[in-house]
Amino acid sequence: MSSKKRKRTGGVEHNNNGLDTSKPTAVFKPTGGRAYTLSIALPGSIIANAQSPDLKAQLAGQIARALAVFCVDEIVIFDDGHTPTQNSYRGGAPSGGRNEDYYTGYNDPSYFLMHLLSYLETPPHLRQRLFPMHPDLQKAGALPSLDMPHHMRPQEWCQYREGITLESQSANGAEGGTEEKSKKKKKRKSDSEASQPRTLVDAGLERAVTVHSSIPPHTRVTLRFPDSAGQGDSGGDLVADAVAPSAPREEAGYYWGYSVRAASSLSAVLTECTFDGGYDLTVGTSERGAPVSSLQNSAHGQGSVPEYDHMLIVFGGVAGLEAAVKVDPELEKLGVADPSGLFDCWINLCPEQGSRTIRTEEAVWLGLMGLRDIVVTKGRRKSYAVA
Repeated sequence: MSSKKRKRTGGVEHNNNGLDTSKPTAVFKPTGGRAYTLSIALPGSIIANAQSPDLKAQLAGQIARALAVFCVDEIVIFDDGHTPTQNSYRGGAPSGGRNEDYYTGYNDPSYFLMHLLSYLETPPHLRQRLFPMHPDLQKAGALPSLDMPHHMRPQEWCQYREGITLESQSANGAEGGTEEKSKKKKKRKSDSEASQPRTLVDAGLERAVTVHSSIPPHTRVTLRFPDSAGQGDSGGDLVADAVAPSAPREEAGYYWGYSVRAASSLSAVLTECTFDGGYDLTVGTSERGAPVSSLQNSAHGQGSVPEYDHMLIVFGGVAGLEAAVKVDPELEKLGVADPSGLFDCWINLCPEQGSRTIRTEEAVWLGLMGLRDIVVTKGRRKSYAVA
């Protein structure tokens, strides 16, 4: 019986079919603009169940990996009665004096989870500037990389890119430079061009990118270049437009990371939605719900699962979503005691489970995988023309 061996040539592995297996091939490839969004919500109290800083960081890393793998656009961290929450933020360390200097994994788990998730979502070349050294981030370096489409290497080129605005107005070097790298004189620009607002952006390339608009320093921005044909090889100035963080998704269909939002209660998850029109398809998870298979089967039938623009999947903590309803003052005023009535779908992710409990971080993977077909087939896609 002959065995099939891999050949190694120049440090690269090849199988018997001649395929290079030394590098991953599952690179995200957009197929057109995507209008729909996918959000999940879970309580920050899940961090309190992890007993050590290492375990708390690993739990956050598991959640972040699930968000990246299943292209989640937003995560909402809500208070289920055990932890306080902070304001929403994206692209930088959260502000506020009381949590800036000490480890928050024990006294404020929601803040800790938001802090770590936002750090992991940020492209590596921006983290040092956007996130000052903080005890919450001490274990972040040991967590698995998310490697999302906007986490690009310097040699990679894409029409969109993330960057941070600089203080210097010199385009020599990523930092803007204080010394001339070249003694060649540049052509004088016209008075009208010189009077235009101008901001330099470090986008992880060899040279800073020029944006013809005024943006405060140390601001994270999403850039759109005129085309996707490697401007960096021409030797000229790199010029781009600052666009909304949603532009890569809406215009070209790229998955461009997730935003992090805080909610003071379960009801606030629904009522404080940042998308126009709110969430039009909501899914609650519970061991007392209908089997997820029933939802999957009906998705291919007539009329059960509608098309959506903004989908939300909500996961409970140790005591489930029922416990979050009991401590929600707004739901108490409305006399709501059963959480199933808050959602369009109320499902059980793993019927006949062998363990007494399914941990929230496990439920996130189960839910996103179990609902993947519905997410992809029922989301509305629209074409957006680039201005």
